[in-house]
Amino acid sequence: MNYLKTLLATNNSFAALILRIPAGIILMAHGGQKLFAWFGGYGLEGTGQFMASIGLEPGYLMALLAGSAEFFGGLALVLGLLVRPAAVVLSVTMVVAIVSVHLVNGLFLSNNGYEFGLALLAISASLIVSGAGAISLDRVIHKALP
Repeated sequence: MNYLKTLLATNNSFAALILRIPAGIILMAHGGQKLFAWFGGYGLEGTGQFMASIGLEPGYLMALLAGSAEFFGGLALVLGLLVRPAAVVLSVTMVVAIVSVHLVNGLFLSNNGYEFGLALLAISASLIVSGAGAISLDRVIHKALP
């Protein structure tokens, strides 16, 4: 029980909320593109083919993992539920995206660079440290634990 209490511990600051909501929405949308072909995405099949083409094999599984991390991790951020574990998974996902796809293109998004992935990585890393903050399910559950 102490481990869960530590995992869910957070302060009453609104700073994490201000990061969580927009980042969660953005990540859910990107995950939806990969998983469900929403918002002009290619779905698992198309994303899997792309991932296989850049050496992330098996492509379909990698698309499933990345899409699930983004969609469900983003949902966790929006809800403020298990924010620290979700942020760890999202951080790893962003590092893989930066290194495997965007790093060779330089910093700028206009060249398909890594600036957007780096911003999402920074937000995720910040949430690992801070926790979910005010108005989160983590905070509600933490308070209810003995």
